Amino acid sequence: MTPTTLTPGTRLGAFEILSSLGEGGMGAVYRAHDAKLHRDVAIKVLLPAVANDPDRLARFRREAQLLASLNHPNIAAIYGLEESEGTLALVMELVEGPTLADRIAQGPLPLDAVLPIAQQMAEALEAAHEQGIIHRDLKPANIKVRPDGVVKVLDFGLAKAMDPAGASSDHAMNSPTISLHATQAGMILGTAAYMSPEQASGKPVDKRSDLWAFGVVLLEMLSGRRVFDGETVSHVLAAVLTKEPDWTTLPATTPAPVRKLLRRCLEKDRRKRLADAADARLEIDDALTAPAADPSPAGAAASTASARGTRLAWVVAAVAVLGAAALTVPAVRHLREAPPAETRVDIVTPAGGDPLAFALSPDGRQLVFVAAGDGASRLWLRSLSTTTAQPLPGTDGARYPFWAPDSRAVAFFADGQLKRLDLGGGAPRALAAAPSGRGGSWNADGVLLFAPNIVGPLFRVAAAGGDAAPVTTLDRQTSHRFPVFLPDGRHFLFYAQGGPDTGGIHLGALDAGAPTRLTAADTAATYLPSEALREGGWLLWTRAGTLVAQCLDLARRALTGDPVPLADAVASDGSFRSAVAVSATGLVAYRGGRASRRQLTWVDRTGKVLGTLGAPDEHTLVSPRVAPDGRRVAVSRIVQGNEDLWLLDGARTSRLTFDAGADHVPIWSPDGRRLVFDSDRTGVHDLYGKDASGAGVEARLVASAQPKIATDWSADGRFLLYDSLDPQTGGDLWAQEMDPSTGAARAGRAPGTVLRTPFTEGWGRFSPDGRWVAYQSNASGRPEIYVRPWTLPAAAGAAAPAPTAQWQVSTAGGITPVWRADGQALYYLGPDGALMAAPVTTRGTALEPGTPVALFPTRIVGGGGDGNQGRQYDVTRDGRFLINTVLDDAAATPITLILNWRPDAKK
Repeated sequence: MTPTTLTPGTRLGAFEILSSLGEGGMGAVYRAHDAKLHRDVAIKVLLPAVANDPDRLARFRREAQLLASLNHPNIAAIYGLEESEGTLALVMELVEGPTLADRIAQGPLPLDAVLPIAQQMAEALEAAHEQGIIHRDLKPANIKVRPDGVVKVLDFGLAKAMDPAGASSDHAMNSPTISLHATQAGMILGTAAYMSPEQASGKPVDKRSDLWAFGVVLLEMLSGRRVFDGETVSHVLAAVLTKEPDWTTLPATTPAPVRKLLRRCLEKDRRKRLADAADARLEIDDALTAPAADPSPAGAAASTASARGTRLAWVVAAVAVLGAAALTVPAVRHLREAPPAETRVDIVTPAGGDPLAFALSPDGRQLVFVAAGDGASRLWLRSLSTTTAQPLPGTDGARYPFWAPDSRAVAFFADGQLKRLDLGGGAPRALAAAPSGRGGSWNADGVLLFAPNIVGPLFRVAAAGGDAAPVTTLDRQTSHRFPVFLPDGRHFLFYAQGGPDTGGIHLGALDAGAPTRLTAADTAATYLPSEALREGGWLLWTRAGTLVAQCLDLARRALTGDPVPLADAVASDGSFRSAVAVSATGLVAYRGGRASRRQLTWVDRTGKVLGTLGAPDEHTLVSPRVAPDGRRVAVSRIVQGNEDLWLLDGARTSRLTFDAGADHVPIWSPDGRRLVFDSDRTGVHDLYGKDASGAGVEARLVASAQPKIATDWSADGRFLLYDSLDPQTGGDLWAQEMDPSTGAARAGRAPGTVLRTPFTEGWGRFSPDGRWVAYQSNASGRPEIYVRPWTLPAAAGAAAPAPTAQWQVSTAGGITPVWRADGQALYYLGPDGALMAAPVTTRGTALEPGTPVALFPTRIVGGGGDGNQGRQYDVTRDGRFLINTVLDDAAATPITLILNWRPDAKK
């Protein structure tokens, strides 16, 4: 969750916001003016996770009171807590000047600057430790040096103040830098490069952890280099746990007391580490008066020899303690470089958007994810070496991101297209049509494999764009989706939606043979390479909500061994996708939660809840449609991987279709006696009719080579409007003439085109008087709502009729329109998921759209993205709204990184 966003001029009690100072794991920080005391202060707006939790808030108040009692010239003061209109903020001393991180970024600091800074840091630690307060996140970014040379340590003790209520006071806790997740391996906190070994391995912390961080900061000031560094968080933590600092980076003139102090602070065994900040202060006092070290070659050699002697003594001691007199040098090296313990780190992302859409870069350094924050849903990019994320311009409405193999570009789906964005600069470029994309993958040969539609096979396209060509062939299956290239760039995994004997995870190849079905599964899979598994790697997917891994033997094209569980309650959705990502470096990421649980909720025009329909649905519930009588509701439900139509009538829920194929998106006939839906039971989504009473059999109404989705039935019963999905041109509007008396397709009348353009049109709706058709289109570059006069469809093969005019109704994006019962307004979803209303006035053959207004925000399934989730709401004739509401918001759950997971050891 993200903190409240404040703009300049906003008032928070007696404080006026002047400007933003930055953002971190605890919240956003602003410069503000105190109108009562006429001074500038720093305002830190706390995360909603704290402000909205009574227990955590009470604990935070108690801890903040304790921290406010600290009174030391080298500790930034806490003035108090401010609450205003639901926003909770911490009021702190405003410290001018650069952070120590800014100064180190320019290179090593001279010794005469380092020692006074270190002395004041030590004095700050000493004063706090005497009060029983531990910093827990000491690092250069939390230390400021004022222009007058005074050092101020920031955020003292706030790691503990942010701790969830009830946690043990002597264990590691949530940090203002990295929020972490308790696991069997324990809990860790802080910034990885400054963690003590006990923090990195999830053990209890005390003031000696602060002294370790003090030593790291001191060494970085002198050397101008990171002490513990690596390509990924996993590598950094491994370095903290297993590697010694590079003492050769110290300047030759470093005084002996400082060298001694550094070694005592950076003892991995905290029983041997410096125990008190007062001792550090005394050592620095000695250094300030001690002669400089001998800068001559002989002096440097002596210093190096001394360091080597210390390392040799350590090795000898280790061998003696272990009773390993016969150990060889390589064996001792192996002991010192033992792999670090498995740990799990939580990453909090901005709210909104699609919480299941995230991907780790192949090099393990970056995370891209979909979120809304304070605007439209879009892509965000976060380096794993920082605590902040940035939205990527030009990616509004993005879904299903995936990385280029060199980690320099990201591909995603938006506006009915597959796009790529080069992170080095430039706007996103369209590569291929993808009306309703469902995942993709990118190999080192510049081939992108992707699913352009919710139904149909996988396609390939060059990374530079061009013609897309099919790669797979449906075999009694609805769709192939979520492909994942294996490291060889030739084989790939994908998910096939189909019956019990054809659906599940498959293994295919670009240039050979039919795919092999590996296993039935609830979701698609991803692949984790393994050096230990010579013939393959690990397949990761969710099974009944549990993330599991199983060996994939590529030579045998089969899974071997038993599945290994990694995490419980991992989020998934009705697209057969789970919230799981991996990198080639071995990082695994997942998001917990039950993102598929939904509740049909009745609300009025203001958003006030009027009631619910049915119980919270543990199965995937989609596409609710209210019958003309305003009482019955038809929905699609996915139970045990199979999608069928169900009918909700008061307290009664009954199943309407029973075919092994996928039946979804029901449409009522005007008299409420029949339903039309699409089904893939013959291998392609055709349109079928069914009596709403459940009697009789389903009859196929419209058949063609292209997948279809019914969207509306005209009030006079004469025409059925539907989307026809074409991977090359996107979605088009078609219509079938119907027999109002029987509800069947009129004999001898073939379907015809209503609107066919190079863009993606869909979700068409007849106006109540039958004169107009509203629909969504990406002709402007993003989904918007348009209206055209209704004209009879053109015969198959003929050009679509050209209406005399069209009008754009939405002004800032919109999807899935629905007419008001009197035809004088259109409802639709805005990009942020709000339910919008736009007045419509007709005069003869002209239509005048009015200014859209937001009626109320929703927690609707799919949000307000690009309509790939379909229409998840409906409106009754008396003006009530039925919203398919998400109950368990996975976006409120952090993404968890699994570091140092060694599946081979668990095999």
